[in-house]
Amino acid sequence: MLDGVGKLSPYGGLALGGTDGLAPSSGAAQLQPVNPATTEALPTDFGSLLGKMTLEAISTLRAGEQTAVAGVRGQATTQQVVEAVMAAEQTLQASIAIRDKVVASYLEISRMTI
Repeated sequence: MLDGVGKLSPYGGLALGGTDGLAPSSGAAQLQPVNPATTEALPTDFGSLLGKMTLEAISTLRAGEQTAVAGVRGQATTQQVVEAVMAAEQTLQASIAIRDKVVASYLEISRMTI
């Protein structure tokens, strides 16, 4: 887990310089994608993107729940349980924030005069 921490950046998933094994082309630090090998095609419309994000959130929540149950049974370490539960909590908080923004946007649109 800690191996990937050095690749995290507050700049939208980008790391500076050659921190991910890529050499910069000049002496100055450049912004480069953290993992350019995973160039998966993004959905072209909002509905598809939201659907994909929803499926990923559901799988993260299920994984957290399964890891917590495995921890109670003694089949998972405390660290694994904490990591899975924290990932599930972060996913849930992000989902709630997105839901709130969508509802607020809908209400704003419904108040517009045509």
